[in-house]
Amino acid sequence: MRPCRQHALVARFAVAALLCAAVPAPAAEGRPEVLKDVGFDQRLDEQVPLDLTFRDETGAAVALGTYFRAKPVILVLAYYECPMLCTLVLNGLTGALKALPFDLGREYEVVTVSINPDDTPALASAKKANYLARYGRPGAEAGWHFLTGEADAIARLARAVGFRYTYVPEQKQFAHAAGIMVLTPQGKIARYFYGIEFAPRDLRLGLVEAAQGRIGTPVDQILLFCFHYDPVTGSYSALAMNAVRVAGAITVAVVAGLLLVYLRREARARQLTLRT
Repeated sequence: MRPCRQHALVARFAVAALLCAAVPAPAAEGRPEVLKDVGFDQRLDEQVPLDLTFRDETGAAVALGTYFRAKPVILVLAYYECPMLCTLVLNGLTGALKALPFDLGREYEVVTVSINPDDTPALASAKKANYLARYGRPGAEAGWHFLTGEADAIARLARAVGFRYTYVPEQKQFAHAAGIMVLTPQGKIARYFYGIEFAPRDLRLGLVEAAQGRIGTPVDQILLFCFHYDPVTGSYSALAMNAVRVAGAITVAVVAGLLLVYLRREARARQLTLRT
């Protein structure tokens, strides 16, 4: 019975979250010229090039594949001197991560890659310190990575995940989409989540799916059965038939349990009657 009540609460939360979430950009027609090449092109199930080389926050050269071992990875493309949008995305992600029962660095990793080839490891280190303090859980420093790189490596990674952005020289800023991606431990793109706020339930289910059942609880598996990922909105929505099946199975189990208790009581009553 408790899982069903949880489903109802989660469904209400999902509706509220969807009202505030950003969705993929509409067709290029009618948008400002600078935004026509900005957005997400979904590359679900495609492989990210793990041989790309970046620099971590200490300045050491690292292959992207270093961070893909046995855990799912949340990938964020941003830049460290972004005046607003990147900060909002990272703040929203941090808020969602704090609400998750999973621990960053133990059950999943986060890789933030700057799209600005002029960003330095010093900037990356400052960003890392800031967001580790915001997250506030021990051990996270080994699980959240802030990378910088050369223009070619950045462009290849962005193309692989369908992240389209452009540089605006007049403003000396990058125009880019807002969102994050969840990748499997093998480096395949599993889920996209759009906007600057991320529903903890959606992120949790995305990580559980990407991890292929290696993290999470039996309740998570039930939720995955009842909720379906919608690639258009980048969120999970309830599947009515599956929810009905789960509710039916729970009802049958409860009725069977009550019947078993009743039969046992009847048997005990008969034994007492025979003894007297």
